[in-house]
Order: sequence, then structure tokens, then C-alpha cells
Amino acid sequence: MEKGTLKSHLYGSDLPPLTWKQRLEICIGSARGLNYLHKELVKPIIHRDVKSANILLDQYLIPKIADFGLSKSGPELDQSPISTTVKGTFGYLDPEYFMFQQLTVNSDVYSFGVVLFEVLCARPVINPSLSEQKINLVDWAMEYLRRGELIQVVDHQIAASIRPDSLRKFGEIVEKCLADNGCERPSMAVVVWYLEYALQLQRWNQGLKSSTAIF
Repeated sequence: MEKGTLKSHLYGSDLPPLTWKQRLEICIGSARGLNYLHKELVKPIIHRDVKSANILLDQYLIPKIADFGLSKSGPELDQSPISTTVKGTFGYLDPEYFMFQQLTVNSDVYSFGVVLFEVLCARPVINPSLSEQKINLVDWAMEYLRRGELIQVVDHQIAASIRPDSLRKFGEIVEKCLADNGCERPSMAVVVWYLEYALQLQRWNQGLKSSTAIF
């Protein structure tokens, strides 16, 4: 794909930073792709390795879910778990799946929640070079989210441009995706709704700011 991986646009390269609007649009497109896999097929497909390195971007930054080497076909019509050997990438793995080896579409939802934090903070999911409190992205960022201080972990290159209500809505869906209990996580359709809402809040506030500036 012309623009490479989402990961390469977040960290580890010299590419210019994506705007908050661009990041939200990429997240929305990726969530729609996962929703198609989970809901639009006779048998859902569980990707099992959702991560920023497996989200490819075309020349217009439209995302494509890639690398189905670990994917599994799920049961028809219901959320019955599949008993299977744990596969995936450390840091993105659903802890419930890791502990009990029971795979459902909700495992992809958890991994996507990790990607959302990755997009927001623009740092690796696991970084052993950081202090103990910061090594694991989810643990570190979730602590700030629960304290209502999510802005503290936002990529400094875009922090000033994010509208507070857009960030708040984004944080709500991240927290839901990362619920410890898989059955408490939202469907990808709900994730799409939240992300589109966050995008509309960002656009609406920017439009309001522009219109009031003329008076």
C-alpha cells in the first residue's frame, strides 16, 4: 500500500504526524473493516492479530486490514467461544483469551482498543526502555483515563488541536473496548458509532471556532 502501515505514521519513522482528524478517520475505517468481518459474513472471521502494523494505508490514507495468517472462522450467529491455542502479538492480546484460551470476536475488540491508545499516544505498546510505570501502554494510559486526565498522554504533536469533548468520547470507547470481561466489550458497530461521534465533535467545534472568528 502506498502509505505503508499505520504504525509507521505514529512512531519509529520520520513521517510527518497525522492530524487528529486523520487519525480518527483511519480508526473509523479500520473499525468498519473489523465490523464487516465480525457481522457481515455467514461465519464471522476473527482476525486474532489486530495491531497498527497490520493496518495498511493507501494513497488517500484509507485503511485496509491486512495479514490474516492467524485468523479463525468463528461460529455462526452466536458468540460461542472457540477453544484454541493462544496466538497473536504480545501487548495486543486479550487477557481473557490469554488466560482461558477461549477466542471470540471480542478478542479483536480488545486488540483494537490497544490500537486506539497507540493512535492517541503515538508510542509502542510495549517499550522496555521506559520507566516501569510506562512500559505497558495500556496500563499507563488507562491510569490517566480513569483519573480524567487523558490529555496528559496524548501525542504532544497533536494535543493542542484536540477538542476536549472529542477526546472524552474517544476515551469512553477505548475504556469499553479494554474491559477485562469480554462480554462487556462493545461490538465493532458500536465502536464505529463512538468514533464517528468523536469525529463530528471535532469537526463541529472547529467549524464553530471558524465561524465565531469573523465577528
